[in-house]
Amino acid sequence: MAPPFPTDRPALVRRLRAAGCVYAEDEAELLLAAARSPAALADLTDRRVAGEPLEYLLGWAEFCGRRIAVDEGVFVPRARTALLVEVAAELTGTAPAVVDLCCGSGATTVALAHRLAPRWLAAADIDPAAVACARRNVVGLDAEVYEGDLFAPLPRQWRGRLDLVVANAPYVPTDAVALMPPEARLHEAPVALDGGPDGLSVLRRVGADAAGWLTPGGHLVVEAGTTQVDTLCEAFSAAGLAPTVRHDEDLDATAVFARRP
Repeated sequence: MAPPFPTDRPALVRRLRAAGCVYAEDEAELLLAAARSPAALADLTDRRVAGEPLEYLLGWAEFCGRRIAVDEGVFVPRARTALLVEVAAELTGTAPAVVDLCCGSGATTVALAHRLAPRWLAAADIDPAAVACARRNVVGLDAEVYEGDLFAPLPRQWRGRLDLVVANAPYVPTDAVALMPPEARLHEAPVALDGGPDGLSVLRRVGADAAGWLTPGGHLVVEAGTTQVDTLCEAFSAAGLAPTVRHDEDLDATAVFARRP
């Protein structure tokens, strides 16, 4: 949609490209569509050039073909997490009971709601800002969003009855957070990025508790780095789960899914 004011698109593209925006043409169109005045466009452009995530400027991110509201400070959905959704959908039968841990904006929750038609769907995150954002995104869906640490805030009656647990938990090693792109390390909540000394501190806890929450035959699906999968599979096996690894070259994504026997 064209902005309601004249603008120099080529100049905007050049400025974005000079700031290191790889998809400068696409970003220019999105900023133009979001701005309602020359002053608003100038402000959005200045903020983008300064390194603020595009998704915060727009107020949304695209994930699995849907627009997901994203508030400042909340983890921005990554395209690679579509692999987690794909694997979860392949593994899960009709009308499952589903929980999305470390839900962030609730992007995965929304995608699974439309892919699986769950009989019960819940999400949880320890970050109050993420919980508030996720609750906005699930409006109109039959889903609950809880604030708390992993499984802790979930209703006890679902323990041992879940068909699917997904978790896009933080898996960046603490020392590697400083090496992440500035868009992430300077703007997203550290709790959504830092996975502890080897990046697997949270995921180990997810696996250790998942066996008690999953129904027999239920699955846990998580995202991880390619160099972490052997260690993570060992941890899941020790927790009584049977793990498998899936990698998608196009998405540059790795998912580990583990079945409760």
